Amino acid sequence: MDLKLGRLRYSNMLFNSLHFFIFFIIVTLAYWSLGWAGRWKLLLFSSCYFYLIFKPEYILILFFTIVIDYYAGIWLENTEGKKRKWLLIISIISNVGILAFFKYYPFFFENVTHFLGFIKVKNPLPIFDFALPIGLSFHTFQAMSYTIEVYRGNQKAERHFGIYALYVMFYPQLVAGPIERPQNVLYQFHTTFQYDWEKVKAGLIRMGWGLFKKVVIADRLAMMVDFAYQNPASHSGLTLLVATFFYTFQIYCDFSGYSDIALGSAQVMGFSLMENFKTPYASASISEFWRRWHISLSTWFRDYLYIPLGGNRVSEWRRYFNQFFVFMVSGLWHGAAWTFVIWGSLHGFYLIFAILRDKYLPKISLPQNLLGKMINLVTTFILVMLAWVFFRARGTHDAFVILKKIFLVSFDEVFKTPLNTVEMLFCVLLIAFLLWKEHFYYTLNTAKNWSFSVLGALLLISIYFFGVFETNQFIYFQF
Repeated sequence: MDLKLGRLRYSNMLFNSLHFFIFFIIVTLAYWSLGWAGRWKLLLFSSCYFYLIFKPEYILILFFTIVIDYYAGIWLENTEGKKRKWLLIISIISNVGILAFFKYYPFFFENVTHFLGFIKVKNPLPIFDFALPIGLSFHTFQAMSYTIEVYRGNQKAERHFGIYALYVMFYPQLVAGPIERPQNVLYQFHTTFQYDWEKVKAGLIRMGWGLFKKVVIADRLAMMVDFAYQNPASHSGLTLLVATFFYTFQIYCDFSGYSDIALGSAQVMGFSLMENFKTPYASASISEFWRRWHISLSTWFRDYLYIPLGGNRVSEWRRYFNQFFVFMVSGLWHGAAWTFVIWGSLHGFYLIFAILRDKYLPKISLPQNLLGKMINLVTTFILVMLAWVFFRARGTHDAFVILKKIFLVSFDEVFKTPLNTVEMLFCVLLIAFLLWKEHFYYTLNTAKNWSFSVLGALLLISIYFFGVFETNQFIYFQF
């Protein structure tokens, strides 16, 4: 296995890299050899090192937000009246301001330039050339949830600066979540966990399953997706349809695979993080899909944006606006491009259309038998898959070209597709295996050492022989 893993890039700390493999073993062994005082220091130091490997200078931005929100939490707890609200606003503006500057300023600058170009006016704003700090959206939202929960009285302000810094920087979730709530995880950093071999086994198997989804399924699908989406105008509608179908599972395996490794590595050390995915493609409606997909983000927007806007307590049409607005903002959160805004808006439109259909056209609702549920499941999957086109395409022009070709696909193209038939069949078999496996994965019994050993060996062998190690980047790292 060393020879194969040796081909991975050693200059980063991606979960599918040799660097992380060594890092995880060293940190975990050291963790279980220390008491509480040593553990939190080790984890904080390790998390700093984990982040420094990606982009060293950006840890200063992370430290800046940690200091602001740490003191904001204490001041919020010790302040009464209107001052509390202003302290919260200052904290939120600080966090959102940093996120907006690094993530959205180039997008804003580009659109202002285009707009002013129509009236022959030069854009007076300065342009900045910098890379987006990795994981900025995730740890910004986690930091904001802390100050909001302290303001609401649901969380005591954390007085231990090191523990609060660890809450923001905990390495398993630092780069791509899940986005935790303080009341779910802060107390765990004050807990001295006892070594539990059963939790260790379950965590290791989950890490192996996540790595399998990433390097065996997601990265193999990525090769065919990238081939088609790189120049969609030169490909047939069938090729683009197959690529879009594959991307639907690529992004799921990529992101849920990351989440499995994150939750598994935390579980090995005794920590429990929130579930981020629950077989989302088994959903029979868009609303159900968002209860199963990226749960930590969808619940974040529900708790901290949708409900403060009025939630379901407002008039009917205001509620529809709130729902659409939240989905549009969710799209923008994913990326500073119109394709992401359209992707989020499409899901908002799907949800509102379904509500209006059930209200005004109840007769066309399908019966709740097996056939009706299957039709709903397939329809939901198709709607989600078509929306992914905007998420993956390089721009709106490419997205519309892809959709046009997909809707005009003909059966004659079956014999003209340039995709490798053997590789495509293997990808389909992997997807079928995923759908079958995911339904009973969490009920697997690893209590017996022999079952743990057999399952672990099968995962490692599969990863070694079928893994694709040329494509390393996790999709959600860019957010």
